[in-house]
Parts: sequence; C-alpha cells; structure tokens
Amino acid sequence: MTRNPNVPVGEAAYRTIPATIPAPTVYAIAPKDVLQVRVFGEPDLSVEKARVDEAGFIQLPFAGQVKAAGRSAPEVKDEITGILARKYLKDPQVAVAVDEAAPRFVTVEGEVKVPGSFELNSDTTLLGALAKAQSPSPTAKLDQVVIFRTIDGQRMVARFDVKDIRGGVSPDPIIMDGDLVVVGNSKIKTLWQDFLKTAPLFNAFAVMAR
Repeated sequence: MTRNPNVPVGEAAYRTIPATIPAPTVYAIAPKDVLQVRVFGEPDLSVEKARVDEAGFIQLPFAGQVKAAGRSAPEVKDEITGILARKYLKDPQVAVAVDEAAPRFVTVEGEVKVPGSFELNSDTTLLGALAKAQSPSPTAKLDQVVIFRTIDGQRMVARFDVKDIRGGVSPDPIIMDGDLVVVGNSKIKTLWQDFLKTAPLFNAFAVMAR
C-alpha cells in the first residue's frame, strides 16, 4: 500500500477523524426516513407516512415538494407552515415528527469471515463493524484495515492498525452510515490504487502508518 507522508498520522490523524463523534443536538432527517406531518384541523393536508425520497424530499398535498433531508423536524415544520400560510391557510398549526428512522449500514469486505452490508447502531465502532462480519479471517492483514468514507461528495480514506486498537494503544473509531471497511491485502491494494488515481492526495483524511 502506498503511504502519503503529507497525511496526518498518530494523534494528528485522530484530530482529523476523531475516535468519537459528538452526539447531535437535533436529529438530522435522512433519505428513506418516514415522517408524520399533521396540519391541525386539516386532515386533507396531513400525511401520516411521508417517506423521504433519495433526493431528500417529501411530497405533501398543496404544499408540494419540501426538502427534508439534512434538516431537523422543526425546520421542516417551519417551511411547511410558511408555504401553507402564504397560499392556503391563516395561521396554520403544523407538527412534523420522524415516524420511522431509516436503517444505517456499513459494508465490510476483504479478509473477513462473512463480508457484506450490516446495519449500524449509533455507537458502532470499527471493531464492532468487524464483529458484525464475524471478525477478520486468519490470513487478514490487521495493520491494513481501511475505511472509505464519502464526506460532502468527497471520497476519503483512512488506514488503521486493528492490533493497536485491540490492544488499547489506539482509539477505536466510530463508523458512520455508508462507510466501506476493507480488511486485508489484495483488495485493499486495488481500492487504494484506484483512490490514488482518482483523487488528490490531500483529500485523504488520515493514513495510520506503522
């Protein structure tokens, strides 16, 4: 695997990709979430189950298409209230709640016993993701465990040493929705070389090197 000396390592790497992620103060709606939208006294304008589409929108009677993904329920409520107040109702009373949160997934590939996509909990770490894949195989390269992550449309990558994490030498990073974890040598080399060909090196957010 190619190592980039300009990418932060050790403590500097964990300042870039912290082992823990602060809990959000509000829930950010995501695609495939199901929302309950109620307009009090107006059942024809209410929707019990409005699913957020892949583009992040919900469709509502009269209000039409409303952006939901990336916003909190109160923010969506405010926009719907404003639309209805401008077009249809005087002082509309709107309530928006997340009825069903869409599951979040991590994909684990490479030298693990059961590769695949697995549902995440809010506190799933790298070791937890590997456990969902029934742990690395006996031939796995534990110092070559790579996380691929997309942040604001940018493909990012980090390499970790699972032996150090298991031994308490290094923190166990939190896994996020949509992460790809690859364990081992051959497949990592392919993905890593593809990454280097298609993205500037300064976009890599950390490479944990021994």
